[in-house]
Formats: sequence, structure tokens, C-alpha cells
Amino acid sequence: MAAPDYAAVCGQLRKAVAAGDVEALATELRWVAEANGQDWTGGARAVIDLLRTLPDGERAVLAETVARQYLDYPAMSVHRGKVPALPGLIAEGLPAQTVGAVRAATLAALGRQFTGWSAGLASVAEEELAAGRTLTPEVTAHFRRAACESYRAAGIGELAKKLTEPVLNVGEEWADTALAEAALLGEPWGRLLRLALTATSARPSAKWDKDARALIEAIGADTVRRSVLPWLARVGRPRTLPLERGEFEPDVNNLYDSYNANALRGLAWLLALLPPHPDTARALGALVETSLRKVAGTGPRNPKVANAAVLALSRGEGEAALAELARLASRVTYKGTLKLLDAALQARAEALGLTREEIDELAVPAYGLTEVGHRPHAHGELAIHAGKAVLTWRNAAGKAVKGIPAAVRRDHAEDVAELKAAAKDIDRMLSPQSERLDRQFLARRTWAYTPWRERYLDHPLTGTLARRLLWTLDGRTCGYADGALRDLTDDPVAVTADGGTVELWHPVGRDPAEVVAWRDWLERHEITQPFKQAHREVYLLTDAERATATYSNRFAAHILRQHQFHSLAAARGWTNKLRLMVDDSYPPATRELPQWGLRAEFWIEGVGDGYGADTTESGSYLRVATDQVRFYPLDAPVNHAHAGGGGYGQGWGGRGGPADALPLDAIPALVLSEVLRDVDLFVGVGSVGNDPTWQDGGPEGRFRDYWHSYGFGELSQGAETRRDLLTRLVPRLAIADRCTIEGRFLHVRGELHTYKIHLGSGNILMTPNDAYLCIVPKSGDPSADAGYLPYEGDRTLAVILSKAMLLARDTEITDRSIVSQL
Repeated sequence: MAAPDYAAVCGQLRKAVAAGDVEALATELRWVAEANGQDWTGGARAVIDLLRTLPDGERAVLAETVARQYLDYPAMSVHRGKVPALPGLIAEGLPAQTVGAVRAATLAALGRQFTGWSAGLASVAEEELAAGRTLTPEVTAHFRRAACESYRAAGIGELAKKLTEPVLNVGEEWADTALAEAALLGEPWGRLLRLALTATSARPSAKWDKDARALIEAIGADTVRRSVLPWLARVGRPRTLPLERGEFEPDVNNLYDSYNANALRGLAWLLALLPPHPDTARALGALVETSLRKVAGTGPRNPKVANAAVLALSRGEGEAALAELARLASRVTYKGTLKLLDAALQARAEALGLTREEIDELAVPAYGLTEVGHRPHAHGELAIHAGKAVLTWRNAAGKAVKGIPAAVRRDHAEDVAELKAAAKDIDRMLSPQSERLDRQFLARRTWAYTPWRERYLDHPLTGTLARRLLWTLDGRTCGYADGALRDLTDDPVAVTADGGTVELWHPVGRDPAEVVAWRDWLERHEITQPFKQAHREVYLLTDAERATATYSNRFAAHILRQHQFHSLAAARGWTNKLRLMVDDSYPPATRELPQWGLRAEFWIEGVGDGYGADTTESGSYLRVATDQVRFYPLDAPVNHAHAGGGGYGQGWGGRGGPADALPLDAIPALVLSEVLRDVDLFVGVGSVGNDPTWQDGGPEGRFRDYWHSYGFGELSQGAETRRDLLTRLVPRLAIADRCTIEGRFLHVRGELHTYKIHLGSGNILMTPNDAYLCIVPKSGDPSADAGYLPYEGDRTLAVILSKAMLLARDTEITDRSIVSQL
């Protein structure tokens, strides 16, 4: 907005003054404030001087009117922060009572804003303090948050230093609780919170530690733990004082209060100085995950708090802290925090004279399990079934009951709480351990028999995964059944004197008959593998890939949901950057394979040109288009491309032409297969084509052709594996007489229609005329109703089976959204 012509402005103001039109005068002034960004120096001073000539009474009314109009601004208005200083300038020199009312009205709205450019309001607040009045806790919180900004207005920092009460900012549940409890518990707790607020560096100083230890000693370590852990459990909950979101602001109600965040860092440091305790490790791990949860328009909530919790875990002693570090290292994808986790684990490994792989294995606790997957207790059992911890209970007569007996809940409350915590810990640890095992194929990991047996097969927790996988012992394939390692004929596998070398079995390079035989073996023993192994897809070079030589187009021309793809890539060990709709260049999604000296690249680009329709509020593309898969030496330069496409190459925007890729036939078969399997997973899960609600093709119907071609088209390798498995499973189903598999579809004969369920997307066509039937799967686990499955993790397979069982009895369906389509 151009600077106002102040001579003309003064002319307009004089007309409004002469007409006695206070509302028009206030509106004109508000426009000036918006235009000059609350800079009332230079030519703008003539406006203030003109207003000062008004009689005191008229000036007071004008100041109050401008303040009221300020409060009427929409919360999202970009101009909201430009007006607040004006009422105070108008009222300057008026009687204290009038000025105070104007100041109060001007400052009141600040408590509803996260932060802002508040230079003018800082002077208003200073005047309030000088008059002997205090600011409300909400307004105090605003100025403190503003002082935490890197580019804060002049005077904000000095003002914030004067605002010492309350100790924490109000408005967050954890902080409100801490303030209330500290007031009840006495002064040492106030000192503790004030010390926590000084945690503004990357790690505590020796003096900080000394002061913290003195406070812990004065209060009592157990008392500190029992009080602080419940505070941390409330971090991230909805604000008790919701804030108004300004235009272009992120989702401020899901951000941490930036002032209180320092206290959270200090509390995390403090916990590291307490005696080791499983509850402390759990709380710090949860704080890491809560702090890294993404907020629209910002990214992770507060990486500094997450890093402080990681530091606390790394300084802590005991099995629980190490286990939490290892669990987080397999789950966290934010680079800065992941780097700290890796460094902490590497330091532990070096201190113990172990490799990083060994420390990851030894970091898995037993959680009180006394044998593989079982922990008996006086009133029942904690056991791991189908990859999940299950608590069962018995009453006084020894009879199994569904819930916790009242007498047990009353007389053994601590035991019950500890068992529930152990079950929760087990559930949180099983998935990362399964993913870690799945990554061992490309890690080329081998084990000596004795440590492998201790850390995997007979480990109380990891054993529940290892005993459902296939292994090779000195080249001999075996699985675990009926208490022993057995071969295909169920004979026990003999172990040599030194035990031999153990590896995970992989189907690449195996005779197809052997693969089928092991699938039969697993089904005969009703073993559900924690991930696809015997049924794992194998991706061999195609004629098309031999023709292109250095790249694969097998998974090109798909449209993926960018954020879902980004999460999947991180979980599978790929590095990727979210593409923004900006004039910038990005590397492809990459996976480094140091054990092979290779790097895989998956080329993608942003899709769309409408800001808002094709982007999030923060400007990141909602969708990406897929292109080539390539391989390079590990140290080769990484290609780049413009965010919106235009081709990959070296240099900014990829304008220098792509680097030379390695021939695909030179890539080891295992590496090629596993990398292409990852990409198939990205497409199979992230494609908009498997969204049943996208029949219309999405925004403006632009993806209708792609949706139909993917949703009902040729099957990928993963879908082919699903087809082969369903061929074996369907005859065992109760609805087998109503099901047939033909080509790309599972046909299900109902009473009203015959339904064709696509084996890749799970989308449904029905007679007559292949009308589309939209059934949106529930958010829960569909495998619970699917019966025996030979492996976990294929949600689409479970969805297909659950849809088949529903549609075979289509006259019994009661869901209105489905019935209306039949």
C-alpha cells in the first residue's frame, strides 16, 4: 500500500471534524494506520498534531471509537497489528481515567493473539505499568511470546523482562496445572519453574545442573518425578485459552507457547538428573513425539523441545532410557532430532565397545516378559498375540473374565497400572522392531548363532517377531515351529558346534518351487509373518528396463498424495523434501545404501498450478507426479529439478543435464528388487487412484482418467502377489461358493448384484453396466474380520476380504450410504 498523501488526509479529517462525524473520522484514521504500518513519524505526525487540537471530550470519544473499531477487526486481518498504537496517541495527555480506559481497550485484544508486530502496543503497556497498573496474564503472555521472536519490535524485549508474574504463560493446560500446583506446593517449586525457563541453550551448563540438583534435593527426587511427569502428559492438549488465528499465520492453537517452550526444555533437562525410572523414559519419549507432531503452516511443533528430551534420554541411565532412544531412532523422521538420536546411540555403542547394530539389538527390553511373548501375573497374563499386547484377567475363583476384577483393581492398583504401562510399551516397541528387521535385507546383516539366538529367537519381545520369520543357518533355510527350528519336512535343524552364521531368508534367487513350499509350510503351521517375507514381491528386470538401460519407468506417471508419500518414504529409510509451489529446485527422493556403495533416486515433481486448490495453506503441493527410478554410486552428485517439474539434472533447477546413472543390469538383484518394492509401496498406498471417493477425478475432474486407469487397470507386482494369495485363501472362506477370481478382480455374487473388487485398488464395480460402488473403509484395522492371513501389513488385502464378506450378504447391509447405491 502506497504512503498516504498526508496533506490530503488532513483535509479529509478537518471535514469530518467540522461535520462532527466521529465514526467517519475514526474510519479515515484506521485507513491511514493500515497504510503507514503504524509509523506516526515524519509526515504522519501532522495527523496526530491535528487531532491534538480537538477538545478533550471529543478526543476521548475518538480514541475510544478507534479502539473499538480495532477490536472489530476480523481475526485473520493482516492489518490487525497496524492500528493498536493509534488510540493511545490520540488520548495522550488526557485525564488518567480516560487514558486508562483507552489503554485497557487497546490491550485487551492482545490476549487473543499469539504474537505480532507490537511496537506501538509496547509503549502503551509501558504506560500502563508506569501508572501502577498490571497487565492481565493473557496480555503478559502475548508480550512474552513476542519477545521470543527473532525479528521482534524495539522495546518488546525490555518490556518482557519486567513481566515476571505469573511464572509461566497461561493458556496451555500443562502450564496452568504447573502454576496451580506450584502455588500450592510452595516456593521451591516457583524457583524450579523459574530455573526451567532459563533453558535457552542447546544443553545445560554445569551451573544449571548444579542449581537443578540443589532444587531436586530440597524437594525430593520422587516428588519431582511424580509432579513433573503429569505436567508433561498434558503437553500438546487443546489450549485452555484459544487464540485467534491471524491472516497468513500457522495453526497457532496447535503450536507450543514459545515462552513456555523454554520451561519444557528445562523440565526435560531436570528429569535427566533424577534416578532412572521407566515412567521418566516414557514421558520423555512421548514429549519427543508430541513436539515433532506437524502443525499446518509450520512443520514440527517445536524441535527444540524434542531435542531437549532426546538430550535428557541420552544423559539418563538404565535400560528404559536406552530402549526409548532406540525406539525413537526407528520412528523419528525429522532430520535434526534423528541426528541427535543417532549420535546418542553411537556414543552408547562406543562406550560399550559395540557396533551400532548391536546396541539397537541390546536396547530392546523384555518389559517383564519371562518367556517369549508371555508374562504371567497373579491375576491373569500379559501375552503378545498377532503382534499386539493383550492383558487377560482371572477372578478369585481362577476363571477368566473380560475386565479387571473389582477386587484386583482395588487391592492391586499399582500392579494393574504397571501391567497396563508394560502393555502400552510393548505395543509401541513391536512396530519399530518389525520395521528394523524388515530393513535388514538391504543392511546385509548376518549374525553368529549364539548372539542371534539370545537377541532374536529367544528374546522375550523380539522373539515374537523372529519366530514368525524364515532364516538361513549356514545356508539351510528354517522356520520356528513346535518349539524348534525346523526344515520343510518339519525335521529339527541340527546346529553345528560353533552354531554357524544366520541370515534372514529372502526369495530373490530362490527356486519358485522352494518359495511356494515355504508358503505352504507357514500356512500349515498358521504362522502370520510380521511383514511379507515368503510372499515378498520379487522385481526382476523387464524388457522395457533393459531397453532404457539406466532407468526404470515401471512406476512413472502416477499421482500420489504428497504428504502420505513423504511419510511412507521416511518410514522406509528414504530422504525426501516436501515440494512447495515456489520457484526453487529440489532433489529427488533418495535412499542411500552404504553397504552396497549405491544410492537410489525416485524422480517426482509437484502437480498443479492453483495455490489453495493444489496446495496446503503453507504452500506445499498436495500431490506429486512420479517419474523414473535410477541408481548412482553413493558419492555421485544428486540431481535436482524445479519444484513444478521440467526435468532433473545437475545445478539449480536441474538445468545442467542429469548425471550418468548406473546400468540397471549392474545393480545386484536384491537391491533392485527391494528398491522397486519400496516404490511400488509408495504408489500402491499413496496413489489418488485407490481413494474410493475420487470417482469424480478430484479437483475440477483433472485426475478422472488417471483414477479410472489406476483404480481398475493392470495389476502391479504387489497386487499380483495379492492375487496369488487370494487364489489360495478364497476357497477356505465361508463365502467361497460366492467368490471367483478372474483377471484383475475378485468377483463376489450377492443377492442384489455381482460385484467386481479390483485387486490393486480395492475399488468396486457392480452389475449391471459396471456401475461404481463407493465403500469407504473404516479407520480401524480391517484384518480383524479377515480371518487368517499369512502376513501383516497389507491393509488393501484385508479391505478386499472385508468388502467381499460384506457384499456376499448384500441384503443384510444397513449402512445407508451403501444401501442407497445398491
